[in-house]
Amino acid sequence: MPAAVIRIATFAVLLALGAAAHAQAPAASATRTSARAPVAPPPTIDVWPVRDNIYMLVGAGGNTTVQVGPDGMLVVDTKLAVGGEALLAALRKISNAPIRYVVNTHHHGDHVGGNAVIASAGTTVAGGNVSGTIGDASKGAAVIAQENVLARMVASMPQPAFTAWPTDTFIDGHKDLYFNGEAVQILYQPKAHTDSDSMVFFRKSDVIATGDVFTTTGYPVLLPNDGGSIQGVIAALNRIIDLTVPADKQEGGTMVIPGHGRLSDEADVVEYRDMVTIIRDRVKSMVAMRMTLQQVQAAQPTRDYDARYGATTGFWTTAQFVEAVYRNLMEEKNGG
Repeated sequence: MPAAVIRIATFAVLLALGAAAHAQAPAASATRTSARAPVAPPPTIDVWPVRDNIYMLVGAGGNTTVQVGPDGMLVVDTKLAVGGEALLAALRKISNAPIRYVVNTHHHGDHVGGNAVIASAGTTVAGGNVSGTIGDASKGAAVIAQENVLARMVASMPQPAFTAWPTDTFIDGHKDLYFNGEAVQILYQPKAHTDSDSMVFFRKSDVIATGDVFTTTGYPVLLPNDGGSIQGVIAALNRIIDLTVPADKQEGGTMVIPGHGRLSDEADVVEYRDMVTIIRDRVKSMVAMRMTLQQVQAAQPTRDYDARYGATTGFWTTAQFVEAVYRNLMEEKNGG
């Protein structure tokens, strides 16, 4: 892995900032000491070559995986909406190849927010001809996802946001592509981080983009209304381990691009799987002893992992994770 990374600032954003600065410039008769509103810096995206024609793009939301070759470009996850233009600029630094496919690993905004920008910048090849799939009859990359991604995005986004919605969905199992001389499998993982998770396996390159069923930055996120479960997360982690093959001394081999965090391999996934399983088993034992949520929280079933994965503030705290596991297992115990 090269030490240097490519730091990319969006040209379009810089133009917008320049225009805003020009608009704010005082007239000749105006005072030069008038206050100006602070302007947020443009999103920064780091581009990491992973292997062969696969890249990992970090920043402005979840990790993005890109495969590029003679057939064009395939993009897995499109970050936050505010990062859409920055992502497009980063893609163009990698290659000017046409964007043919966008794949969403689940429906959360930090992974689908740039869909409209990225998809509308592409074209879809169907039957040997370029055909429209989004917005108009002449352009648009296909957006592929498990059907629950579409259902949740339709329910949560206003109608004008249809240009961000998936255009090609599948129900169960997997969807296969052959693109840039490589078999690409989109593998559905039911009731894991959400009810809409998929992983993307680039078989020739031996790289897996996991979405948020695996991260290196914190405990699994299991929001109450997303349809996920701790058991499903463990099943998804075990599936990643089934697909990965390590190289010498259990390092390297199959590369794993997490939804958030650093580039990983099988050993990293095994370590994370073991942590999640141990915490699940601890809470399950406490549920069997009829402990209340307050008692489980007081027992600190995550305490030996908190230094690495825990959080007391922010979007997803350790207490929220323990509560989610507890409620999952209580529902399971009660036959829910």
